[in-house]
Amino acid sequence: MTAEVEAPERPRAGIADWLRLVRFSHSVFALPFALSAAWLAAGGLPSARTLALIVVCAVAARTAAMAFNRLIDARLDAANPRTRGREIPSGVLGARSVLALVLASSAVFVAGAFALNPLCGVLSLPVLGVLLGYSLMKRVSWLSHAVLGLALGIAPLGAWLAVTGTLSGDLLPPILLAAAVLFWVAGFDLIYACQDAEHDREVGLRSVPARFGIGGALRLSSAAHVVTTALLVAFGLRAELGIAWWCVLAIAAGLLIWQHRIVRPDDLSRVGVAFFTLNGWVGVALFAGVVLDVSALGGGV
Repeated sequence: MTAEVEAPERPRAGIADWLRLVRFSHSVFALPFALSAAWLAAGGLPSARTLALIVVCAVAARTAAMAFNRLIDARLDAANPRTRGREIPSGVLGARSVLALVLASSAVFVAGAFALNPLCGVLSLPVLGVLLGYSLMKRVSWLSHAVLGLALGIAPLGAWLAVTGTLSGDLLPPILLAAAVLFWVAGFDLIYACQDAEHDREVGLRSVPARFGIGGALRLSSAAHVVTTALLVAFGLRAELGIAWWCVLAIAAGLLIWQHRIVRPDDLSRVGVAFFTLNGWVGVALFAGVVLDVSALGGGV
């Protein structure tokens, strides 16, 4: 009798696998800034309905963007030693299931935006285009880091419009905050991309580290975070925020400086700390400053 060879059993996906796929923990990057803009626009705690819909839209948009990124990058991830263990290349999740998640999350985002107000609903479609389009940028331009910054920088503007429902009035505070997020995200993405500089060159992907080297990327990252800090200062002044904001901004600036001290061209071992831990605290700290100032101290526009 011929022995039968059993095919290896495919790993069974669980909730944790789906959360890892979309890097759910990375919601600390855009969501605090969206909530900061909502708090400022409302002059305090927004209504429960508005606040809930903002959170739903932010999480759905991010989920759609990350799932789409993992879906179209599956072959590239499989060829990269650093990423071949991700959920699609490793076979934990199937491409069709991930595509279904992209479509469902996109639908939730658009529906949530229309539930907020007509303006947000209409704008949700081009915003979704930016969010999904980022994943294609490394194939055509080394400016992909700035496009990622734009994708997350839209969040505070969207949250402001979710509360106000109009493009009239003073939009400079959310625009300054959005610009700060753009440069902040682009800056820390430059650090993260340094890990794949050699691989990107080999496979023809475009990134700043691949184009200008790791040293050049880290210098541009430092410059981006100097601009970030300047924009956050301008935001605080324009929004007429008080002592709470300036205290946490000083802390945030210190965290930005720290991440550039622990990552060097010849030592990328602490990129994970710089990328997630320190930048996660930056967003949370700045949100706390806005909430304390606007809600407790009665500051803000």
